[in-house]
Amino acid sequence: MYGLRRDVPPWFPVEPPHVALGAASARGARRPRGGHTPAPARKASRRSPATSRCHASRVLAMASPVDLRRCQALGLAGSAFLALGGETAGALRARDLLAPESARAVLGLVGVYFGVVLLIAAWALLGTVVRGPRPPTPRSLLPVLAVWAAPLLLAPPLFSRDVYSYLAQGAMVDAHIDVYAHGPAQLGGPLADEVAPLWQQTTTPYGPVFLAVASALSGLTRGEVPAGLLGMRLVALLGVALMAAALPRLARHSGADPAAALWLGALNPLVLLHLVAGAHNDAIMLGLLGMGLVAARGRWHVLGVVLVTLAALVKAPAALGLLAVVALRGRRGVARSALTTAAVALATTVAATAVAGTGYGWIAALKTPVSPHNWALTSVLGRATGAVLQQLGSGLAPLALPLWHAAGLAVTVLVVLFIWLRLRPGPVYALGLSLAAVAVFGPAVRPWYALWGLFLISAAAPDGSVRTRVAAASAVLALAVLPSGGPPDTAQVVLAFSGGALALVVLWQAHQATQARTPVRERTA
Repeated sequence: MYGLRRDVPPWFPVEPPHVALGAASARGARRPRGGHTPAPARKASRRSPATSRCHASRVLAMASPVDLRRCQALGLAGSAFLALGGETAGALRARDLLAPESARAVLGLVGVYFGVVLLIAAWALLGTVVRGPRPPTPRSLLPVLAVWAAPLLLAPPLFSRDVYSYLAQGAMVDAHIDVYAHGPAQLGGPLADEVAPLWQQTTTPYGPVFLAVASALSGLTRGEVPAGLLGMRLVALLGVALMAAALPRLARHSGADPAAALWLGALNPLVLLHLVAGAHNDAIMLGLLGMGLVAARGRWHVLGVVLVTLAALVKAPAALGLLAVVALRGRRGVARSALTTAAVALATTVAATAVAGTGYGWIAALKTPVSPHNWALTSVLGRATGAVLQQLGSGLAPLALPLWHAAGLAVTVLVVLFIWLRLRPGPVYALGLSLAAVAVFGPAVRPWYALWGLFLISAAAPDGSVRTRVAAASAVLALAVLPSGGPPDTAQVVLAFSGGALALVVLWQAHQATQARTPVRERTA
């Protein structure tokens, strides 16, 4: 690396190569003892520093797009395999589901995990470019994100069946059925049939803003499932676009590198797999939250409060963003800022709820039960404790899970207070850590929940080691769910592992072939 200091993150170049070259040419070539300057040195001394800088910039500019194109092509291949494999192994409609042991389903599962590993490899390769001596600009990374996401636009839902629940809940609102009192089974019909049996009788935990969007989409698509799936994916893509727009601005405000923030927070495989391919409403929540923080750090405090409140009315965890909105105003006038924020948030909530027409049942719906097989830390501890108590013949066994969930909530509150009152990092970073705590200690956990904190940590983390750990965790979580969204069995895990291993073999062979061609190119040059 040229001119890197140890006291700054590895992706932040203190002295770019073209500056060093320009300084060297300005100093001129060293004269030999005889007093005569060799001809090459005289020519170099006559070049202006600007000429040397321009030449170096052209050379490095020609090298950088080659790396970007390679990353773009590799990620596109990964997304294409994901989309193709999802046609037989994804979260398909009930009438299109195949037996897991059928040849098409097996091939699809292998193809999906082959694509996932290619996508992770492309993302990791892009990370080396971003941390290189001449990192790409945030604007040059946006086409990479668009190319990687394009094959997933028309693919079937992947890694979750939640999008079918979204469509059913939107149709219920459109039909004036109380989604906070009844599950999708009350709706009946083709949409309700697509909802997983576990959630047929479960009320929705989502806020009125998302339900208004789902209801409007239901009216536009007239209950047609394919059109509804495409509409929900477009809503998710809008959320991802807002995330990509907010990340560089939040990074500059926090003193972080915008390109590195965009790489970790928007081009992350978790974003593509779960927010785009899975069409989760977390995308619109995070997009509104990010843009709200951007507005609040500028002169648009009220607009920032409105946007953050709307994000919380999609999914409740975004309400913590109001703390960051107050903190972004600085230490002066905190009390006044807090009162203004509370008043605007309350008015926005009343107005949004009135427009959606869903009432305030969403407050009680925050207690919506989670899956009994959820792998959240508190759920695992609750099930284990309950099993032990049951073996001992204790009548307290049914209380174990609720008590552990309550303990998790208490720990979350304590961790959030510790972050804001003792650690006192920047507001954006503090919010990212707080949302990560909510995901870790909450009663339910899914891989896409990690994006709550990751989105803001990528924009504001001051330490490169934090970003490295977050990136490693993202790569692991990207492999954690089957494309059908259902619970895995041993045979499916073996097939998924085989697809990933095949991708690693192909990547290794491609690397070896590239290494073998390098000496030939050097000789011809």
